[in-house]
Amino acid sequence: MELQGKKVLVFGSGISGIGAAKLLEAVGARVVLYDGNEKLKKEELQKKLPKGSACEIVLGELSGEVISTLDLAVMSPGVPLDIAPVERMQAAGVPVWGEVELAYRMGEGTVLAITGTNGKTTTTALLGEIMKAYANSVFVVGNIGNPYTEAALSMNEDSYTVAEISSFQLETTHTFAPKVSAILNITEDHLNRHHTMKEYIRVKELIAANQTKDDFCILNYEDEELRRFAEHCPATVVFFSSERKLEKGVYLDGTRIVLKTDAEEVELVRTEELKLLGQHNYENVMAAAAMAYCAGVPKEVIRKAASAFRAVAHRIEFVEEIHGVAYYNDSKGTNPDAAIKGIQAMNRPTFLIGGGYDKESSYEEWIQAFEGKVKELVLIGQTREKIEKAAHACGFYHTILADSLEEAVKICAEKAQKGDAVLLSPACASWGQFDNYEQRGDKFKEYVRSML
Repeated sequence: MELQGKKVLVFGSGISGIGAAKLLEAVGARVVLYDGNEKLKKEELQKKLPKGSACEIVLGELSGEVISTLDLAVMSPGVPLDIAPVERMQAAGVPVWGEVELAYRMGEGTVLAITGTNGKTTTTALLGEIMKAYANSVFVVGNIGNPYTEAALSMNEDSYTVAEISSFQLETTHTFAPKVSAILNITEDHLNRHHTMKEYIRVKELIAANQTKDDFCILNYEDEELRRFAEHCPATVVFFSSERKLEKGVYLDGTRIVLKTDAEEVELVRTEELKLLGQHNYENVMAAAAMAYCAGVPKEVIRKAASAFRAVAHRIEFVEEIHGVAYYNDSKGTNPDAAIKGIQAMNRPTFLIGGGYDKESSYEEWIQAFEGKVKELVLIGQTREKIEKAAHACGFYHTILADSLEEAVKICAEKAQKGDAVLLSPACASWGQFDNYEQRGDKFKEYVRSML
């Protein structure tokens, strides 16, 4: 679709929405920035737009009169598709894209895209570092915090775009076709948005929907759902595994991460050379290495960049050691499966801080993963009673309810002894108490460092 002169509604005024509005104006579209929150102030939103922007701002009710004039709607990922204004636009025949679809159509070069329930940010950041060591024009974008739309017009045919893509973003893709895609894992998450696991899985698999056998899709062999998907995936599948040697693919052999193809078997890196902790991170390294290899990156470049890479903020991030107690920030553990990875990475008796916004997850499997490591579970947020009930049902009674994250940190600091760890790994989203998981993690670090 040629966008110059077209009237395009951007739904949502957050980072993604502002990025989409800027891109659309830059290519000559007539933009309507819409947000259903009528309490927002137009003048504050105007400040986020470029000086001289002609963008029309509409808040509150979306009228039929506005809908009737639209050529296209671009959705921010946080906006569900089953709400009345979206359904009215679709009924009126207005095409509905996501910001990823918009950026993909406007950008150039080679796209490497990563999705999965857990591990996306670490894998994306690592692959970004590998590609930067290999190519001159690299953009790391998407759910990692850098809007794809803000980078799209800076790309050229030699660019590499490394994109972290959430299920919310995949819902509204149509032509999006990465050269190399990856699905790291699929476990229960976002059921308040997707309603069923079947739908969540379908949306995740959309990352490969427009790929061909000339493209590659990297899949976790240890995920049963992904083994099934491999049978009908339109791309050439490359597996990785942390549990077994593969006939072809990338696998963990003791402390060696090995790449095996029809032509060769090579050691890419050893786990003791990595600055990342835990088997889940070795899986992230394998996925990033496989993607880079499929994109043509030499093995030595992969090894060197992987060895130098440090963990991203908020993902089992070491904060401080105070009076012999180590504090770790795993605020990005926003669902039970991610939080399981967090507790598995701990090598000390642990005081665990959990709880937050309820995404309708179940917590029993997380609690069963404590396996004698967790001394106390300190719970905050909307889910604290729900999780406590699940813990008691699983036979784990060492639970404490706190009114805030600050209070939870103080409780842990008072009870922990030399040689223990305190881990923030909530198994829940941050909404309600915090704007996002980054703010939650930053506050945790602030409360910890205030004790120095």
